[in-house]
Amino acid sequence: MIRAKLWFRCAALHDPVSPVVVRPAVIGWEAKQRNVELTIERNFTGEELVKRMKGWVTTNTAEVIETVKKRGFMKVFEDNTLVVEFDREEDYAALKDELREKYGAEIDLEKV
Repeated sequence: MIRAKLWFRCAALHDPVSPVVVRPAVIGWEAKQRNVELTIERNFTGEELVKRMKGWVTTNTAEVIETVKKRGFMKVFEDNTLVVEFDREEDYAALKDELREKYGAEIDLEKV
């Protein structure tokens, strides 16, 4: 298993950035006839996390997701960071080349 960190270019500061889950999403309910004090807490999937970066990075996040899905799988790792997992070294190299060709310095993959 090969794992790589996906780095985007920040639209505001132009630094390389990668999303991190600071706090899991908390979902609750608003009931019409009573008070429901129930919540569900869960982390984002890798794709959900990247989608939420829309507008904060210099690339189209939906396009990046589709490009990555061709060769790897995005997930939120145990330490709440975004990683892309690959079964083969060739897939990692091919995706790194495709991202460089499509996005130049706007996106990078770095093995972890």
